[in-house]
Amino acid sequence: MRESVSTSQLIAEAEALSERMKSLYRIIHQNPELGREERETAVLVERTLSSMHWETSRVADTGVIGLLRGKRPGRTAALRAELDALPIQEESGLLWSSQKPGVMHACGHDFHTAALLGAAHLLAARRAELEGNVKLFFQPDEERDGGAERMIAAGCMEHPTVNAVFALHCDSGLNVGTVAAVSGRICAASNPFTVILHGRGSHGAKPQEGDDVIVAAAQIIQAIQTIPSRRTAPTEPVVITVGALHSGSAGNVLPTEARLKGIIRTMGGELRKQITEQFRTIVQHTAEAMGVRAEIQIEESYPGVCNDRDCTRLVQRVAGQFLGASNVITDRPPSMGTDDFGYFSSAVPGCYWQLGTSDPAWQERWPNHTPQFRVSEKALPIAAALHAGIVLEYLNGGGV
Repeated sequence: MRESVSTSQLIAEAEALSERMKSLYRIIHQNPELGREERETAVLVERTLSSMHWETSRVADTGVIGLLRGKRPGRTAALRAELDALPIQEESGLLWSSQKPGVMHACGHDFHTAALLGAAHLLAARRAELEGNVKLFFQPDEERDGGAERMIAAGCMEHPTVNAVFALHCDSGLNVGTVAAVSGRICAASNPFTVILHGRGSHGAKPQEGDDVIVAAAQIIQAIQTIPSRRTAPTEPVVITVGALHSGSAGNVLPTEARLKGIIRTMGGELRKQITEQFRTIVQHTAEAMGVRAEIQIEESYPGVCNDRDCTRLVQRVAGQFLGASNVITDRPPSMGTDDFGYFSSAVPGCYWQLGTSDPAWQERWPNHTPQFRVSEKALPIAAALHAGIVLEYLNGGGV
């Protein structure tokens, strides 16, 4: 970053915004909305951006785009945050806990949104200095069916054309003041599946007169686990999970149908195609061997996240300036979790990085997607300052 936009200056300004960001974070946390239902949150985002003289527009129904046009020509950088919550009953004990039974921000999207609004304030104050434009993507429905893909289809990457995209995610495994930014593949591609087995029903006393779809389901569950253990190189991360099995209603009757639901996770690419083909083959042939018929449905879901090398180096450089190089993790195993940020970073170079949000004083840490999940509000100004610093470095500091 140029000396005119010093690290210490951005940090000081972000710290001054702490109470405002806390207020936004708590309002959103108390009023969570599931994917495709983020209407109140979207209105809050629009009003907050408009008060800072950002241009706003709606996309994909509940998504919001903020646009800040710099006074000087240049490229366009985008920052992304998510708006949606999860169908989880909160048990965090926070004073600002969810007021909606069965719905909770258990993945930090409320934090992401509040921090990005803080960054919007820092960047708006530098409009006259910006060499290019900034877009903010407040994305709906990351947790369910991929709001990023719908935003792209609606044209969020155009007018002006986005050249690079960045996003952070809370990491409950890292302390406040720590960042992880790793180049290459960092999140898995996902393929949710449903397998429906059909067979003849019979009385349990006469199994020879029917087809046991439950035994067939058990054989299939065992067989597909040979894909990661025996059909894939040990160095290739592959996970196949069956999370639901439903069949029958009586203990003495062989049912006519069994339904399995699960997900295949790979690092994408050609291996993803190979694994799904192997899955179909094993399920089909195992079902046939057991005398039942298999109906196989495999979705082509999130593509996985692969960080661009140069964008990642930029994030590492900026984070090192803000937090010290010793607090920036640059080498870390990829996660088998998924995130639809991969749609953005497949379209243009990008970096998806992790921000430490656990307070070192806490005696316990609560993972994402659990009823006890929480983040430290001390990380809000760090997140806002880093967002702004990354954009300023990309647009004004020579970028990548």
